[in-house]
Order: sequence, then C-alpha cells, then structure tokens
Amino acid sequence: MNGVGSIINIFAILLVAVGIAAYLTWLERRLIGIWQDRLGPNRVGPLGLGQVVADMVKIFFKEDWIPPFADKPVFILAPAIIMTTAMLSFAFIPYAPDIGVIDLNIGLLFVLGCTSLSVYAAVLGGYASQNKYALMGSLRAAAQTVSYEVFMGLALMGVVMLSGSFNLREIVEAQQDGWFCVSQFFAFLVFMVAAVAETHRTPFDLPEAEHEIVAGFHTEYSGMKFGMFFVGEYLSVLFSSVLVVVLFFGGWLGPDFLPPLAWMALKTFGFVCVFILLRAALPRPRYDQMMSFGWKVMLPVSLINLLVTGGVALWLGT
Repeated sequence: MNGVGSIINIFAILLVAVGIAAYLTWLERRLIGIWQDRLGPNRVGPLGLGQVVADMVKIFFKEDWIPPFADKPVFILAPAIIMTTAMLSFAFIPYAPDIGVIDLNIGLLFVLGCTSLSVYAAVLGGYASQNKYALMGSLRAAAQTVSYEVFMGLALMGVVMLSGSFNLREIVEAQQDGWFCVSQFFAFLVFMVAAVAETHRTPFDLPEAEHEIVAGFHTEYSGMKFGMFFVGEYLSVLFSSVLVVVLFFGGWLGPDFLPPLAWMALKTFGFVCVFILLRAALPRPRYDQMMSFGWKVMLPVSLINLLVTGGVALWLGT
C-alpha cells in the first residue's frame, strides 16, 4: 500500500472507531431498554439516533471546570492518555486480509502494552484531583487492572502456542481449520472476564462505584475532559470486542457469502452486545470478592490451561 493509501486507511479506521464508540452510548441505552421492557432513547431523531449528537453538543458547551486545588497539568493530561492509548491499540488490529494499519511480529505484545498504559489515565486523574474519592477510585483501578492483566496475558499464551506467532494477522490465519474458542475455551473465558475488568465495565466497575466513591477517578471532571473518559471507556469496549474476535473467533474468517470485513463487524457487534448485557444482568460484587476471584480462580485456571496446552502441543509435535 502506498503512502497516501496508508494515511487514508489510518484516518478511516480511527474515525470509524471513534464514531462507533460514540454511538455505543445509544446502543447501550437502547438495548438495555429493550431487555428491561421499557423505552430507550426515542425522542431525538429516528429511533433516538440524534440523542448522541445532542449529548455531544451539550458536553461541548458545558463549563470545563478545573478545581483550584487540583494539579492542573496532570489533571489535563489524564483524559488525553486514555483516548491516545485506546486509539493507538486499533493500529495493530487486522480487520480484513487487506485492511489494517501495521503488521508487527510482536503485535500482540504491543496491544497488551497499550492496554496497560491506559491505567495511567485513572491513576493520574485520581491523584491530580486531590479528592479522597477520586484517589480511592484510582487505587482500585490500578490494582484491578494490574491484577487482571496477569490472567489476560497467561490466557493468551495458549493462543500464541497454537498459532506459533505474536502477529495478530498470523493468529487469525492459523484459525482456518478451527477457531481457538474451541481448543482454548477456558482461555477464552478467562480473557473475557479479564477484558471486562480492564474496561471497568459492570460488574467490575468498582473504580467508579457511585454508591461507594461517587464517580471514582473522574469525580472532579466535567465538560470535554469527562467526555474523553466516557468515550475512552467505549473505545475500550469496542477494542476488547475486536480483540476477542481476532484471537478466539477467527477474525474475518467465515463463509464466502459475506465479505471478510462484514464477518469481522458482525462478530464484533455480537461481543459488544455481550458487554452491554452484562451491565443489565449482573450485580456488582464487593471489591475484595473481585480481587479474590482473580487470584484464587482466574490465576489457577489460566495456569492449568497453559500447562495443558503446552503438553498437548509438545505431544503433537507442533
């Protein structure tokens, strides 16, 4: 691909990702309304689709207030970090055989690195706010993210063993004869739980638990800075859904009656709906229960899966 084509590809992917993340707010409210037998957004535009635009206009004109007691440079930097790391992660995803930004032999490691850096947004935002609730939320976010990243990384090592590569495109192509969600079923379950914890989504939204710590690390944020945290969360949901599809569900692979990109979009949409359904269906656990579940259940399962996968791969000589 030439230089101009690459630039167009990059901007198209980023604009589509941000646009979809914005409209996930509408999708979430609409789907939860259907599941709870009530109306979702339905006033602004057809099917309430204009509600997202109305919310964006409102947030643009809201007062962007910075508390006088906050550490101003760090306070401003924190929401930019979550947006930057979330959008950077999309650069390493292969969306179709000829659609993507960059192929790296260690693409999976870069993806894990980008997701790890997003925790700095929560930590710095909570610290800079000089607010005890925000600080408590940032500490929870740091402990939760670092802990569940361990299980996420261990779960993915089975996929790396079977595909023989850290390159995401080669991992997709290695699933021609069968998706890894079958041979790596327990790794898929561990990865899904860890992905929900990484994105701070219900039931693992304890860093933002309003009944305990107001709004957690973004308690003091308003206006566009709050909007960046908000959109960053939905970007993380979208990215996690895309990554699950690439690693465990064959990426763009599917029957020939639909183009590869359509299969990628349909599978991703399905997992986005799963993330939303979890919010409507599951209660929030206590923080100590969530951390105990990680270290006492997720860690042993991921280690046993890694051991069994390694033994089978060695036995088969792969």
